[in-house]
Amino acid sequence: MSDSQLYLVSCIMVLLIIAATGCVAPPKDTYGSGTSAVSSKGNTPATTTATSASYMAEVTPAMTPQVSVACQTVTSGYSTFVSPTPVPADISCRIKTVTQSYTYNGTQYMFDLKNPPMYINYTVIPTNITGVTEVTSQFGSKQVEDIAYNTYDPQSYFEITVSNKTSGEIYLQDGFGPQYTTYLSRTLKVLNSDNMLIELKGNKITATVNFWVKPTGNFDNPGNMTFDACTYWEGAPRDVTAIALVTGTATPTWTPSNLVSVS
Repeated sequence: MSDSQLYLVSCIMVLLIIAATGCVAPPKDTYGSGTSAVSSKGNTPATTTATSASYMAEVTPAMTPQVSVACQTVTSGYSTFVSPTPVPADISCRIKTVTQSYTYNGTQYMFDLKNPPMYINYTVIPTNITGVTEVTSQFGSKQVEDIAYNTYDPQSYFEITVSNKTSGEIYLQDGFGPQYTTYLSRTLKVLNSDNMLIELKGNKITATVNFWVKPTGNFDNPGNMTFDACTYWEGAPRDVTAIALVTGTATPTWTPSNLVSVS
């Protein structure tokens, strides 16, 4: 074989080797751990289960701050009230006591109320009437029965009127009897500031009346005065309520300017 023929054969062999090397495909990258199975019937691939790729780095979740709730005490359905300390200037003292039996008559008193309120509390002893009345029964044969009764005399009454001394304007009018109430003990409250005319009148009744005012603001020198009884009135007085008194000197002292005068 000549040199030229040998050279040609060598080039052909080199080309064949290069062609054979280029037909081998490089391996592909694998991104998941799933597997693929081939069906035993034909070349139809079976269902593939693949693990999803994660594109985020897993981190430890931050702790969410918890709002601390303070311990709360549940009430038992009632409240505790603290009684306020009485103010010395709010004390009321008894300035007059009147006990009288009335038979269609009355008396009048004057007082210059500069610092209200004025409290007027009274107790009455009315006249009772007793007797027997006939009542027809509403049942059966409707027999007439005698019923005994004991009640207040309808003519027994007691009235307190507080008015302006000059104009006659009435600030308060109340009492015991058919026109008012049947409480045997009551306390009335005068809220106006004025030169007052106070009238007590009644019939077939005996009444004891007490007048109370604050010494402070109503008298020029309250510190030099003596009262037989003083008290703090708590709120609005109620009917038929016992009054707790702060007992003072038994004998009150009065000067002409402090006297509740009788007209």
